[in-house]
Amino acid sequence: MKDGDGGAGRAAPRKRADARRNERTLLDAAAAVFVTSGVEAPVRDIAARAGVGVATIYRHFPTRADLIIAVYRHQVEACAEAGPALLASGASPHAALGRWINLFVDFLVTKHGLAAVLRSDDAGFDALHAYFLDRLVPVCAHLLRAAADAGEIRSDVDAYELMRGVGNLCIGADSDPRYDARRLVELLVAGLRLPH
Repeated sequence: MKDGDGGAGRAAPRKRADARRNERTLLDAAAAVFVTSGVEAPVRDIAARAGVGVATIYRHFPTRADLIIAVYRHQVEACAEAGPALLASGASPHAALGRWINLFVDFLVTKHGLAAVLRSDDAGFDALHAYFLDRLVPVCAHLLRAAADAGEIRSDVDAYELMRGVGNLCIGADSDPRYDARRLVELLVAGLRLPH
């Protein structure tokens, strides 16, 4: 009897892991569709990209706002987790910072339209913004500190100011095809380097 119970106990965590993986797949698909088509993209496009039926998406996320908030949180977590990984695997702390800032720009593009969708829920939007700052400012600060300690960049760069500057450079990029926000962000990050 114990063997049967143990088997059932092992199956449950695997199912939870499968459910988490399936949800990540849905959120990654939604984020990719949001980047190309905006947050008002048809759910069928997200379902097709994820390789699931529309009903599966609605089962996980009953409303569009639920889906958008979940994508936002998923992207924040992915960006937060990427910082230490990039620092550990990067050629240098400055290179890791540059790659992380690129991920941050991707995140900013994904969240475009979130404010419009959540306009009626100021408290919810404020809570998401606080979550964003709490999770990402310390990651950026850690990358900046590592690059400064390595003598690669100036030591007086504030993480919040840098992130705010990157965000400001991304404003309007979706409405002007001649404006390349990513290029300007790369120039900003390159400009942090100390002359050698």
